[in-house]
Order: sequence, then C-alpha cells, then structure tokens
Amino acid sequence: MDLLNTGIAFDLTLVIRLLSALLLSFAIGLEREMTNKYAGLRTNILVCLGACLFTIISIYGFPEVSVTGDELGTRDTARVAAQVVTGIGFIGAGTVFRHGATVFGLTTAATLWVSAAIGMACGAGMYTLAILSTIFSIIVLVSVRLFERKILVSSAKNTRRLKMSISCFNDKSNEIYDYIIKNSKYLVEISRKLKQDENLTKIVVIFDFVGRHPIQDLYKTYQNLEGIESISIQEFNE
Repeated sequence: MDLLNTGIAFDLTLVIRLLSALLLSFAIGLEREMTNKYAGLRTNILVCLGACLFTIISIYGFPEVSVTGDELGTRDTARVAAQVVTGIGFIGAGTVFRHGATVFGLTTAATLWVSAAIGMACGAGMYTLAILSTIFSIIVLVSVRLFERKILVSSAKNTRRLKMSISCFNDKSNEIYDYIIKNSKYLVEISRKLKQDENLTKIVVIFDFVGRHPIQDLYKTYQNLEGIESISIQEFNE
C-alpha cells in the first residue's frame, strides 16, 4: 500500500510540472498571438511542454547503472536536458528570415528559447524561477515595445515592413504603377506581372512604413484608385 501511495504522489508531481509548463507558456504564447506573430500559442506551448518533458525524462527516465552493468553506478541527469538548449536553436532558426538588409524573427526566436528554458525549470520542479521568468519575459515583450514606440520615435524599430499586392485592370496598370512610384516615400521595391488568362496585372510593392496604423493608411490611400480590382496588405513579423 505504501508503494502504491508513493507511486501516485510521484505521478501527481510530474503532472503538476507539465501543467505548470503549459500554463506559463500559454501566458507567453498569448502575448505573441495578440501581436500576430508567427510563433503564437501552439508553438510556445509545445516548445515549453517538450522542454519540460525532456527534463523529466533526463532526471527520472534512466536507471542508475554504470558502464560495467553494476547497479552501483551513477547517472548524468543533465545529459538529455542539456541537448534542449542547443536543439531549440534549430526551431528558432526556422522563425528567422532575411529580406534585403533587414532580418526578421529574432524576437520570436528568442521567445521560443526562453519558453524552452521555462519548460526546463518546470521539469526540474523550480516553480518560483519559472514563474518569475515568465513574468519578466512578458514585461519585456510588452513594456519595451511600448517604450520603443512612444519614446524612441526615430528608432528603426518603429519602421514596419509591409507587402502590398494590387490586382488592377491592364489598361490602368501603367497609371497605377506610376502613381505608386511618385507618391510613396516609403517605397523599397516594386514589381508587376500580367496574370495569365485574365485582364489583370498584379503589382507587388514593399514599403518601409513609419506610423501607428500603416495598413489602414495604405488602404485609405489606394483603395479608391480607379482600375483596382483588389488589394491585400501584410506585415513582416518580427
């Protein structure tokens, strides 16, 4: 009976560690989701849970057996967990991409790295450290972004890179193309291509836009131009 009770308590401890990793990563992922980043709720939760699980396996998953097979040997409880630190770099690298001289996704990659560290802390039962790290991470993600927008107005961080795709009728494409070049001071790149089997031309424009509501401002500027069939605008996430 004592062994049974011990086993139940042990299992509950592991469940608490996994649940704590889930809840803390949910808080970080929610902030990322609300700011429309590519790595949002699901990614941060899975990374944190995975790191927590690997840490638990590293601590409890291997018997104390030496190289010679004797049961008096020791084990390295950090061996599997240590690989999470480097392994998470491959996932983070997948969120970083470059467009011209600008690199995007570094903040997202760093957030995933921190989520993995919080998961490892939960897996090791270091709840206070995990909770404080989550709080500090959210403070950094939210408050520093507001500080950059309100105080560091001229900083390059306030520049939004946007991609606008316009479908327009062929007879108006030259006029619209020239209008964009003449009236877009934030223009970085522009190209156009005829759509096959359609009387339409697709114009793709890249902007480095400075302002609080760049997408709304662009829609207001171009949606009323004659000859435009559709407009789509997307922002490169950091």
